Amino acid sequence: MRIDLDFIGRRLDAYERLLRLDKPIGTLLLLWPTLWAVWLASRGFPGVEIVAIFGVGTLLMRSAGCALNDFADRKFDARVERTRDRPLAAGEIAPAEALALAMLLAATAFGLVLMLNRLAVQLSIIALAIAVTYPYSKRFFVLPQLYLGVAFGFGIPMAYAAIQWRLPLECWALLAANVFYAFAYDTEYAMVDRDDDAKIGIRTSALALGRYDVAAVMASYALMLAILAWLGLALRLHWPHFAGLALAATLVGYHFRLIRGRTREGCFKAFRHSGWVGAAVLGGIIASYSLR
Repeated sequence: MRIDLDFIGRRLDAYERLLRLDKPIGTLLLLWPTLWAVWLASRGFPGVEIVAIFGVGTLLMRSAGCALNDFADRKFDARVERTRDRPLAAGEIAPAEALALAMLLAATAFGLVLMLNRLAVQLSIIALAIAVTYPYSKRFFVLPQLYLGVAFGFGIPMAYAAIQWRLPLECWALLAANVFYAFAYDTEYAMVDRDDDAKIGIRTSALALGRYDVAAVMASYALMLAILAWLGLALRLHWPHFAGLALAATLVGYHFRLIRGRTREGCFKAFRHSGWVGAAVLGGIIASYSLR
């Protein structure tokens, strides 16, 4: 029996694109805030096992989320210039395949969560419910980017639950910072598809905010940085944390230059660059604890 290597290669390529393994920015945007929480909750000394569980779990859930999102949006994606070549929209992968793959990845991630305590397991069920319903929020919620911020930030309370067995005020403040972070970068993303989304009836912050979109993005980044600065003071973090925030603020200034003209290219470049903002914050947190 002859093995069709070309067919196998095409299928693997389609699955890779479905799960966005070729575009790691989404995984990084989910990973950085989760690691903020891991480091802060452990006061700078997380166990290797905890880091591994949340790192691998982030990749698995982001991939599952991509499959679910493309399943929900497959008819819309076919009508949007930037997304019409996605595997589901282009008919390269059947909807049932995408659902099966999403379920397998989510189940694998849940297997990792079972290594944590009961509170973390309970929160993971809520996280899954939010992840499953997020793709449909764009049908009725005028600012679905806020919903995304909660979905992409739910690793934060899970990390605190796993490490501290509780959800202190700093946990919720960190989640709020991530909501503003996600609102900013996903509004930049939505600005890319503004015209197509308006035609097909998708609700996004870029459409809802109109000419105030750039100001809202900058205000959201500012609120994120303000909350993180307050947390640094409350937790008595050292100067590298604030240096990381200063670097993040500089990067945000670069984003303003990219999005103020509202071009597709500029807004998409800002979105792809947004991972560096979260990385700067994480680097400052890690460096701060390294001085203790």
